[in-house]
Amino acid sequence: MKEITIDKLIFKNHLSMIEQYSLKDFMFKWLGSPEEGLDDLLPLTYTVEVFAKMETTSETKIKIHGEETFRYVTITEDNQIVIGAWIRIKS
Repeated sequence: MKEITIDKLIFKNHLSMIEQYSLKDFMFKWLGSPEEGLDDLLPLTYTVEVFAKMETTSETKIKIHGEETFRYVTITEDNQIVIGAWIRIKS
């Protein structure tokens, strides 16, 4: 596995249907294969704003680390899976 810095990531401009389903399957397994299914727990929609990704709504409250709330999952041109998050800064 190679390591790169975030400024070197090249995101895809389009995700095939297979890539979209693969990302949904990855998230389903990453969340522990919930009984209620992924679409009820974490509804994902394909969007292509800035780059292609499977994105959730702002109402989703899946915490992925500390105060970071899941926002999207995507694949880079090197087929690396990247998970993005909302970070709420308390003032």
